[in-house]
Amino acid sequence: MSEKRLTHLDESGRARMVDVGAKAEGERRARAEALVRMSPETAQAVARADGPKGDVVGPARLAGIAAAKRTGELIPLAHPLPLTYADLEIEVEPGEGLVRITSEARVVGRTGVEMEAMAACAVGALTVYDMVKGMERGVSIERIELLEKTGGRSGTWTRGAADGGEAP
Repeated sequence: MSEKRLTHLDESGRARMVDVGAKAEGERRARAEALVRMSPETAQAVARADGPKGDVVGPARLAGIAAAKRTGELIPLAHPLPLTYADLEIEVEPGEGLVRITSEARVVGRTGVEMEAMAACAVGALTVYDMVKGMERGVSIERIELLEKTGGRSGTWTRGAADGGEAP
């Protein structure tokens, strides 16, 4: 097994963009999730599309899609990718005071779309916060994490899988 190293550092330790020019193009897919915690009352308003700024879910979904498309501009060493697909599903669990954001991004290319999927969740979650902060300032984004990625040299990785994925 080869020694693990940070791929975005050159021999002298400087940050650099990884050269993916020699990699074969292939289908790549990633899914990520963000959890946004709030009071059950605020979550109920989100579920009813009755927040201070109106519908929360629609704008958060669109913001996440836009973020996936612009990840190469947001993350300094990420490659700009011609996404073939990006979308978010947003579920509101009022009794739990939870908004669950799940994203998926796909590309046919030389590098993966994990950052695009996670950027979509991050910006979707920030948009939820922005839309409800007039009701509740104590909303928290509990986590943003990769759920699964497929394609590329390393193949498939799934959170919690026996093949090296981390436990949820």
